[in-house]
Amino acid sequence: MGRQFYTVKTFVKISTRRFFRDKTAIFFTVAFPLIFLFVFGGIFGDNNDANFNIALINESQSSFSKEFTADAGKTKFLKVHNEVTSLDQAQEKMNRGEIDAAIVLPADFGEVKNGKYPSGQAVVHYTQNNEVAAQTLTSILDGQFKDMNAKFVKADTPFTVTSEQSKNASLSRFDYTFAGLLGFAIIGMGIFGPINVFPELKKQGILRRLHTTPIRVWQYFVSTMVSQAIIGLLTMVVMFTVAITIFHLHVVGNYLELAIFLIMGIVMILGIGLALGGWAKNERQVAPLANIIVFPMMFLSGTFFPRFLMPEWLQHVSGLLPLTPVIDGARLIANEGKGLLDIGSQIGLIGLWMVIIYLIAFKVFRWE
Repeated sequence: MGRQFYTVKTFVKISTRRFFRDKTAIFFTVAFPLIFLFVFGGIFGDNNDANFNIALINESQSSFSKEFTADAGKTKFLKVHNEVTSLDQAQEKMNRGEIDAAIVLPADFGEVKNGKYPSGQAVVHYTQNNEVAAQTLTSILDGQFKDMNAKFVKADTPFTVTSEQSKNASLSRFDYTFAGLLGFAIIGMGIFGPINVFPELKKQGILRRLHTTPIRVWQYFVSTMVSQAIIGLLTMVVMFTVAITIFHLHVVGNYLELAIFLIMGIVMILGIGLALGGWAKNERQVAPLANIIVFPMMFLSGTFFPRFLMPEWLQHVSGLLPLTPVIDGARLIANEGKGLLDIGSQIGLIGLWMVIIYLIAFKVFRWE
């Protein structure tokens, strides 16, 4: 038994060294997921609380309108595009989807007409496909104007509303997306790695020569699993470091439990790569089958967009895909503070897929 595990240890060293000597493998395993991390971090990682991109066009010269314009850019709900100075420019940007609406302050906005206090009516311009956003923006402005009106005119308020903050913190857009990027990285190292390496080793006759030695298939698989787990954890550490330091990822879960769970996910997904790479004789044979398996998981498992946006029936179907419990479990641990005992359904599904996948991998593996 000791000699058998010595063989496993030896091949772990060989596989790991081969990886770090292969610049292409390093790029697609480490650098490529980081590129996607920076892309999605740039899109969703901005912590700006602005909900609406607007143009604010002030046609009035009153001091009140100038004060309102200056204060509008400071609110957390609005991001004002100051480069837009006319309604025609705003219309062009709305047509292209660059802004949600345009707020126009007429020439008489903020003037004192009754000798008591300033008044006026702001106009929200919007396109047909931005009607919901415009209605929400109108409600926000209406609430702000009511606060302003209360300073000038006192009125009874029989009915009021208050708010109460929940003790739970919700996920930011980037927090939610990051777990999907972890899944994307796991696919890259678990599937695309073996399907590129195994056919090449067969073509060079390396696996055929290994078959003449006492090494067994399970030893070769275990050594590959351990090697990929080490490489995968290093990749995850790099991704977490970048996400936390640059894009302010909020990790509230236990890092050890997260590492254990990610290793389970890596090993399970690796089984798909071992099955495909071990079965195929060459790259042309394995590439179409790999794409048939990988692309549904990439787009239906919550890798790039949330599964809750899908129809309910598709959510049930996508929930059974191998990558889905990996992404869901990583998100629950990292972003919601769950423990391994709290995600039993995800671990159970990973375990079930692991048994099925490795039974197939051992069955179809060919040394040449």
